[in-house]
Amino acid sequence: MYFFLSNLSFVDICFTSTTIPKMLVNIQTQSKAITYAGCITQINFFTLFVVLDNFLLAVMAYDRFVAICHPLNYTVIMNPHLCGLLVLASWITSALNSLLQSLMVLRLSFCSNLEIPHFFCEIIQVVHLACSDTFLNDLVMYLAAVLLAGCAFAGILYSYSKIVSSIRAISSAQGKYKAFSTCASHLSVVSLFYGTGLGVYLSSTVTQNSHSNAAASIY
Repeated sequence: MYFFLSNLSFVDICFTSTTIPKMLVNIQTQSKAITYAGCITQINFFTLFVVLDNFLLAVMAYDRFVAICHPLNYTVIMNPHLCGLLVLASWITSALNSLLQSLMVLRLSFCSNLEIPHFFCEIIQVVHLACSDTFLNDLVMYLAAVLLAGCAFAGILYSYSKIVSSIRAISSAQGKYKAFSTCASHLSVVSLFYGTGLGVYLSSTVTQNSHSNAAASIY
């Protein structure tokens, strides 16, 4: 668990570092400009760390599932080799997806001066500002969201359904509390991550107020 936590902490630091430093520079210099290359770079790293966050949370859910449902075999199943492979697979899959999304944006044509209704280069906002056809980009983005984020979220739900079943089978209240406390922090992070993410993108489909959407995405 601490191995996964260290990776998640590192990814979260990198995740915020892709947008916050540039935003602070913009505030300091009173300039909101960003180069085309800088925007593509921001899209690439933002997409990389968002997807990586999803995978690491799913891997941590599986770790809690093994710890609670198969406690006697935990050290055998979650050995250092498997833990390393799970993290490596998460990095490789996220890197390939971010590279694909960045290359898909590079194929689009843009006008000379564009105003992105956001405080960073969010891929959906950038794609919708393109002058060329964006059907293929939309298709790839939504397929990636369903396959990658959807599968990770489904894995989290499955793990916690098994965890809840195992906790309910424990007879003592103290045993139930001890078992639940081992995954309470992870469950709160999952709720915060997916709750705010869904809130931002659902609100963006309901309202066209770009300032409200940008403010909500900070949280």
